[in-house]
Amino acid sequence: MERGKMAELESLETAAEHERILREIESTDTACIGPTLRSVYDGEEHGRFMEKLEARIRNHDREIEKMCNFHYQGFVDSITELLKVRGEAQKLKNQVTDTNRKLQNEGKELIIAMEELKQCRLQQRNISATVDKLTLCLPVLEMYSKLREQMKSKRHYPALKTLEHLEHTYLPQVSHYRFCKIMVDNIPKLREEIKEVSMSDLKDFLESIRKHSDKIGETAMKQDCRYNQWKIIAKIFFSLLLSPNIQAQQQRNLDNIVSQHPRVSGGKKSKKEFCASSDLEVKNTSPMSEQDSGILDVEDEDEDEEVPGAQDLVDFSPVYRCLHIYSVLGARETFESYYRKQRRKQARLVLQPPSNMHETLDGYRKYFNQIVGFFVVEDHILHTTQGLVNRAYLDELWEMALSKTIAALRTHSSYCSDPSLVLDLKNLIVLFADTLQGYGFPVNQLFDMLLEIQDQYSETLLKKWSGVFRNILDSDNYSPIPVSNEELYKKIVGQFPFQDAELEKQPFPKKFPFSEFVPKVYNQIKEFIYACLKFSEDLHLSSTEVDDMIRKSTNLLLTRTLSNCLQTVIKRRNVGLTELVQIIINTTHLEKSCKFLEEFITNITNVLPETVHTTKLYGTTTFKDARHAAEEEIYTNLNQKIDQFLQLADYDWMALEPGSRASDYLVDLIGFLRSTFAVFTHLPGKVAQTACMSACKHLSTSLLQLLLEAEVRQLTLGALQQFNLDVEECEQFARSGPVPGFQGDTLQLAFIDLRQLLDLFIQWDWSTYLADYGQPTCKYLRVNPTTALVLLEKMRDTSRKNNVFAQFRKNERDKQKLIDTVAKQLRGLINSHHS
Repeated sequence: MERGKMAELESLETAAEHERILREIESTDTACIGPTLRSVYDGEEHGRFMEKLEARIRNHDREIEKMCNFHYQGFVDSITELLKVRGEAQKLKNQVTDTNRKLQNEGKELIIAMEELKQCRLQQRNISATVDKLTLCLPVLEMYSKLREQMKSKRHYPALKTLEHLEHTYLPQVSHYRFCKIMVDNIPKLREEIKEVSMSDLKDFLESIRKHSDKIGETAMKQDCRYNQWKIIAKIFFSLLLSPNIQAQQQRNLDNIVSQHPRVSGGKKSKKEFCASSDLEVKNTSPMSEQDSGILDVEDEDEDEEVPGAQDLVDFSPVYRCLHIYSVLGARETFESYYRKQRRKQARLVLQPPSNMHETLDGYRKYFNQIVGFFVVEDHILHTTQGLVNRAYLDELWEMALSKTIAALRTHSSYCSDPSLVLDLKNLIVLFADTLQGYGFPVNQLFDMLLEIQDQYSETLLKKWSGVFRNILDSDNYSPIPVSNEELYKKIVGQFPFQDAELEKQPFPKKFPFSEFVPKVYNQIKEFIYACLKFSEDLHLSSTEVDDMIRKSTNLLLTRTLSNCLQTVIKRRNVGLTELVQIIINTTHLEKSCKFLEEFITNITNVLPETVHTTKLYGTTTFKDARHAAEEEIYTNLNQKIDQFLQLADYDWMALEPGSRASDYLVDLIGFLRSTFAVFTHLPGKVAQTACMSACKHLSTSLLQLLLEAEVRQLTLGALQQFNLDVEECEQFARSGPVPGFQGDTLQLAFIDLRQLLDLFIQWDWSTYLADYGQPTCKYLRVNPTTALVLLEKMRDTSRKNNVFAQFRKNERDKQKLIDTVAKQLRGLINSHHS
C-alpha cells in the first residue's frame, strides 16, 4: 500500500517536472535549450517525456491548424497582392540592372584611376615609413662604420667611446631589427678585441722600454752630468784662489774635465719646467693620439745642441690608452696588477749585472743606465697617471734595486785592480746617485758604499804607488844631483822644498846632497794625495772628513808602501855602501820635507793641523826607520867587507922572524876603510862615528878570533910579532881620525883588548899580569885569562916541537918551566873566576 502511494507520488512529481521543462522549452531561446534537454536525458523518464512532448506538439499543430483556417481569406488576398508586386519588382529589377550596367561601364576608368591612386598612396606610405626607419638606422650604421675605422687605425680609446655611444644611445632605438641584434651580439667581442689589441700595444711598449732603458738612463745621466761638470769647474776655480802650491795640478784637472766632457748648454730642468713638459706630453700623448708605442728615434746631438730630456725619448701613449681603456671597461685593477707584475720582472732583469761588468767602465755605465732608465720611466708614470703606480710601490722597487745594486757593486768592484777604473767607477756611481736623487730616490746607502770602495781605492793606489816607488828606487843612480846652471837648480828646488844658503853661494856646476829619487818620491807622494782628493770629490764629505781620509791614506803610503820599498832596497844583496850612505842622506831630507806635506794637505783641505782629532802624518817615523835600517845595513856591510879582506889573510904562524911591514891584505883593508869613511862626509856625525867604531871593533874582534881559531895549533913569537905589526897599522888608522868627532883616543880603544894581549906575550910580562890581575889599575886589565891560556898553549906546543934538543940547554928548560908555571897559574885564575 505504501509502495503504491510512493509510486503515485513519484509519478506526480515526474509529470510536474516534465511540464516545467516543456514550458521552459516553449519560453526559452533556442541557444539556451541545451541544459534543459540535458536534464531530461539525465533522468530515467525519457520515454514518458517524449510522450508528453509528442502530445504537446499535437496540441500546437491543432492550434496552428485552427488559426490558419481562421485567417485563410486574408492569406489569399495577400498572395494576390504579392503577385502584383512581383511584376513591378521585376520591372524595377530590370531598370536597376540596366542602370548598374551603365554605371559599371562608365566607372571602369575611374576604378582603374582609383586603383592606381591607391597603389601610389600605398607606395608613398611605404616610402615615408622606409625613410623614417632609415633615419633611425643610418646613425647606427655610421657609428658602426666609424667604430670599424677607428679599430682599423688602432685608435682604440676613441673606438671604445664610439662603442659606448652605439650600445647605449643608438642601438636601443632600432633594437627590433635583425642587424641590430647581430651588432649587440658582437659588442662583447669588440670590447675584448680592443682589450687584447691595447694590451698587445702595452706589451710592445714594455718590451721597447726594456730594450732602450739604457738609452733613457744615459740621457738622464747626461743631463745630470752637465750640472756636475760646471760645479766641478767652479770648485776648481775656487780652489785655485786658495794656494799657489796647487795651481798647476788643479789646472791640469780643469783641462782634463773640459777635454773629457763635451760642451753642453743648459742644466737640469726645474720642477716647474718638468711639470710643464710632463703636462704637455700628456696632452700630446693623450688617448686620442695616433702615435705608435716605443722609443722615438733621436739622432745623435751635436755639441751645440741641447741634450733632450729622458721623457722626450719615450712615447707613453700606449700606457695611457691601455689604462683608460681598462678603466672604462671596469678592469683597472687587473691592468694595474699586470703592469706592476711585468715591471717587477723587468726590474729583476735590469738589476742582474753581466758577469764581466768589472772588466771595463762601459760595463758599469750600461748597468747604471739601465737602472736609471727603468726608474725614470716609473717616476714619469707616477707623476702622469693617477694610481697606476704609487710611491709605496716605487719605494719597494727602489729598496730591492738598491740592495741588489750595492751587492753587485761590492762583488764586481772587488775585482778592480786599476785605481783609474775605481776612480771612474766612483764618479759614475756619484752621477748615478745624483741622477736618481734628483728624481726623489734616497741614495744615502750608495754614498756609504762609496766609503767602502774608498778603502779599496786606497789599496789599489798603494799597489800602484808601490810599483812607482820601486821603479824610482831601482832606476836611481844614488848619486848627488849635479846642476850646471840656474835653470836646473830652480827646477829641482821647485820640485822639492830644499834651502841651503851655502849651496846657493857655490858657483855652478854644483851638486845637491840628495839623489834624484828624493824629488821624485816627494812629487809622487803629492800625486798620491791628489789621487785621494779626487775620490773624495762629490761624496758630500766635510773638510775634516776629507782631511782625515787623505791623511790616513797618506800614512799608509808612507808607513807601509814606501817603507817596504825602502826596506827592500836596503836589504838587497847587491846594494853597496855608497848607495846605503846616499839612502841615509835622502831619507834625512825626506824626513825634513814632511812638514811641507802637512802644509800641502792643509792647503788642499783647509783644515788646520791644530784642529782637534786631526790625524798627523807618520812620515818622520817612516824615514827614521828606513834610515836606521840603512845604518844597520852599513854596519853589516862594512863588517862583511872586513870579513872578506880577512879571508885573504895568509899568516905564517911558524915564522921565526917578522916581516918589515904590515900584511898586504890589511893595508888594502885600511885603504878601503879610509876611502869608505871619506864618503861619509854628508852623513850625520853620529852615523859616521858609529859606523867607524863598529868597523874598528869588528876588525879587532875578527883579528883576535883569527889568532885564537882552532886551526892555528902552533904559534911562534915571530908570527906574533908580524901580527903585532898589523895591529899597529890598525891603531895608526884609528889615530888618524878617519871620521871627525871622536874625542882623544876613543877610536883606539876598539883595539885595546888586542893591544894588551900582544904586549903581554911580546914583552913576556907575566909577573906583572899575574900580580896585578883583578885590580882596577892593572896594566893588562883587558886580557882574559882564558884567551891568554889558549894563546900560551899554542906557543908551548911550538916550543916542544921545534926544540927537541933544547931540553939539554939550561935556558930553554927554564923557559919551558916558566910556561908551564904560567899556564898552571892561568888555569887557577880561570877556576877561581868560575867558582
